[in-house]
Amino acid sequence: MVLFFATATVRAVPALALSSLGANRSSFPDTLQALVACPGYITLRVGAIVFVGNEVTKERTLRAELDFGEGDTLQASTLATRIEANRRRLFNLQLFHQVLCEVACHDGSMTVLFSVKERWYTFPVPILSIADRNFRAWADRSDRWRRVDYGVHLTRRNFRGRNENLLANLQLGFNRKYELFYEAPGYGRRRRVGVGAGFSYYRARALDYATVHDRLVTFRPQDGFPIERRYVTAGLRWRKTVRLLAAFDVSYHQEAITDSVNHLNPDYYLGRTRREYLDFSLSGVLNQRNTFAYPLSGRYLQAQVVYRSFITEAPSQLLTRVRYARYVPLGGKFYYSGAVQGQMRFSKRFSYADNRALGYDVLVRGYDPYVVDGRHYALAQQGISYRLFDAGQVQLDGIPNPKVNTIPLVLYLNTFIDAGYVSTPSVVASNQLPGRLLASAGLAMHLVTYYDRVFTFEYTRTRRGQGGFFFRSQFPI
Repeated sequence: MVLFFATATVRAVPALALSSLGANRSSFPDTLQALVACPGYITLRVGAIVFVGNEVTKERTLRAELDFGEGDTLQASTLATRIEANRRRLFNLQLFHQVLCEVACHDGSMTVLFSVKERWYTFPVPILSIADRNFRAWADRSDRWRRVDYGVHLTRRNFRGRNENLLANLQLGFNRKYELFYEAPGYGRRRRVGVGAGFSYYRARALDYATVHDRLVTFRPQDGFPIERRYVTAGLRWRKTVRLLAAFDVSYHQEAITDSVNHLNPDYYLGRTRREYLDFSLSGVLNQRNTFAYPLSGRYLQAQVVYRSFITEAPSQLLTRVRYARYVPLGGKFYYSGAVQGQMRFSKRFSYADNRALGYDVLVRGYDPYVVDGRHYALAQQGISYRLFDAGQVQLDGIPNPKVNTIPLVLYLNTFIDAGYVSTPSVVASNQLPGRLLASAGLAMHLVTYYDRVFTFEYTRTRRGQGGFFFRSQFPI
């Protein structure tokens, strides 16, 4: 602990020094209760801002996140809330296990110390995954044990200490994928403007070419790959803080299917075996959640508009997506979460490959075996969580590296309700889910742990009277 001054010193009390999961504990309320007071002062001048523990992360990267700087004058009455808001900004960069803060005041001037514990930033993770949308869809396949991908997924976070990210995929097995992406959230003193770029090459040994009885029908040839995709992308990023981001991207795509796929479903690419197009995407995120891994308070808004222009003869498309989520502490160990999202697609005519709604990227929980094709969809989800257990930071004896020797463990009991609807002008006769209300309810256990991981084990029962157990590896709302 660092003592800056011997007189009129106010330490930023432990409530200002919460880790992400520590902030969820009952002893550390989400709304800051502590008061940082300097008797006799109405305003305080920021004399110095000091960072400790950032061995990799550049100091200018951290300073750019703060909404005050050296020489600024802050109101003493709101100082505690202001300091905590900035501590959370640093933590929500998701570069640190822990961000602590101390404040010292003397003669109307103050020194602010941020102490950080950096994460491990290089992750070479072996790929051993199922080649399907989810576990239930994979388990229903007769050739499930052949539908396995393997390889290596390499992520370098905080590249050069500037919160840049490098991502590479070398995936073999059932599906082949070769990818490299670079993301720089911001350059310059205030880190406002950044860039993103990458390329991807993908081919698969099987292709879901149609939807019958609300399930995907798969074509798998004896030899070869029925589909091949490649694209390159580049774009600009604008960020005010980690909480307010916007992006504009342009990507060029080439896609091809075999003659056999085109024969099985001529609408897959509207009678063609190859297509080329440009995507122009504009997106924005307002993220005011208390923590990004398992939020308990705050709100989240995401919007995206994509215009697709085909180089081959095909009608252009316009896609819009919006998602809004709200998180509310109910008192004690209870927390409420709710989210609504929707999609609207506009075009004179859609290929089968583009006519996708629920069951792919998003779904009504419990309908995992099914997909619902259509142009537009709406989805509402809500749940109430109760904190069963919080071990805080579990120390692993015998491991000296602070990047990996502490494991946060928090367990929640959750009950939830989902409802969704897909609108489409035409429906294949055998499919029953488009144009109908989809609804489900269930009970789940959420384990929040290492490096922002959330593991969910749930039992869900749908409006159709079907039920089952499901495992997920992300926070569902």
